[in-house]
Amino acid sequence: MTQTTPAPATRHVPADLPDRIQHYIGGAFVDSVDGDTFDVLDPVSNETYLRAAAGKKADIDLAVAAARRAFAEGPWPRMLPRERSRVLHRVADIVESRDARLAELESFDSGLPITQALGQARRAAENFRFFADLIVAQSDDAYKVPGRQMNYVNRKPIGVAGLITPWNTPFMLESWKLGPALATGNTVVLKPAEFTPLSASLWAGIFEEAGLPAGVFNLVNGLGEDAGDALVKHPDVPLISFTGESSTGQLIFGNAAPFLKGLSMELGGKSPAVVFADADLEAAVDATIFGVFSLNGERCTAGSRILVERSVYDEFVERYAAQAKRVVVGYPNDPATEVGALVHPEHYDKVMSYIEIGKQEARLVAGGGRAEGFAQGNFVAPTVFADVAPDARIFQEEIFGPVVAITPFDSDEEALTLANGVRYGLAAYIWTNDLKRAHNFAQGVEAGMVWLNSNNVRDLRTPFGGVKASGLGHEGGYRSIDFYTDQQAVHITLGEVHNPTFGKSGEQH
Repeated sequence: MTQTTPAPATRHVPADLPDRIQHYIGGAFVDSVDGDTFDVLDPVSNETYLRAAAGKKADIDLAVAAARRAFAEGPWPRMLPRERSRVLHRVADIVESRDARLAELESFDSGLPITQALGQARRAAENFRFFADLIVAQSDDAYKVPGRQMNYVNRKPIGVAGLITPWNTPFMLESWKLGPALATGNTVVLKPAEFTPLSASLWAGIFEEAGLPAGVFNLVNGLGEDAGDALVKHPDVPLISFTGESSTGQLIFGNAAPFLKGLSMELGGKSPAVVFADADLEAAVDATIFGVFSLNGERCTAGSRILVERSVYDEFVERYAAQAKRVVVGYPNDPATEVGALVHPEHYDKVMSYIEIGKQEARLVAGGGRAEGFAQGNFVAPTVFADVAPDARIFQEEIFGPVVAITPFDSDEEALTLANGVRYGLAAYIWTNDLKRAHNFAQGVEAGMVWLNSNNVRDLRTPFGGVKASGLGHEGGYRSIDFYTDQQAVHITLGEVHNPTFGKSGEQH
């Protein structure tokens, strides 16, 4: 049985909530050209609490035109890196100073536990600060052939960057794209997820206060098939950075192909956490509980498949299930809450359907349905399945909720086969005290990122991205600078010019 702390009598509704959200184009808040809107629900009551402008092609066209104008005529791309850095540091300062309010709105809109939403708000500030520093410290390559040639690389902003962000940790993930796109001198059009537009609507005021020129940042709300599709297909948007599910990524890939756009896509995951018998089991249990149940399980890097060496398998499953039952499900605004409400009733239904599938495929050892004590809202009890076969759907398919599959293995080779036996390849977590095994297994696993004896602790300087169905390209650190800039090689002859001579053999005298 999932335990809960005494919950507030009613859902928490933040003060001064807007009842409508507009687009932000060219420095002004505007409605959709056709006046259309869509409902936004809060995950605790599933009631509509505001209506957001529903962007279509006409709205994207206006936003791209404003961004293009700001890029071609405005000061932003031509500022010195230090000048842009100052603006981005002011953005970070403002976000830090309002972290409690940002977290309150994010938690209400997304269902994330308030303590985790607060951490995401602070990470958003750090993202801006990191890229503000990086753009000033940036050095470009130079290659010399002494006495003959000098070559150097000139980085230039590309133009209008289209940023499409998901509904899990929306504010932080928006900052992860906005920071480097703006630091490198581009202008942007942001299309946030339709489930969670609330925190995105705050960026406009933050950027205005920080001194970002009008038109550099533009925001269009709307459905993916309308606003997102129009942004991907717009001929004046040379770059698309997308975070979301793999099937949507495939559509974007196809729709962007005729325009030969630059693409960075961080897609789905079904990441393995591999626990060997020589691991610190207590640490491994703690980390793998956190790794799949934090952020309500709605995280692309969740270690949602736990592979455990058979000699410690029974003990691990018993300890894991017992601890999962103690994970606190509660209202998102309660500081004691560890798992809140899933983002939307559509997603809740999807996760619950996978739980029912799992009951037919494996042994249920914890959870398995609606969290006790919550008659309404998108509350799912942390759910653990054991003895999961590698061909089971709950082993193969991304669930994106507080649901985990545990599978035994007998050898290093079998563990690697199981780890790599899905279409995804975003992250992997390896628990062992054998140094040689740890490094060899890390190199053999098909994942863009690997953590050894650690939960997901990211250094912002490292590349972030996946392989196989988990993504295309990398961002993070200098990889973000690479993605958001054109790298122009300039070649200078220093010595005597040695040209092959054509066309002189028949010269007339």
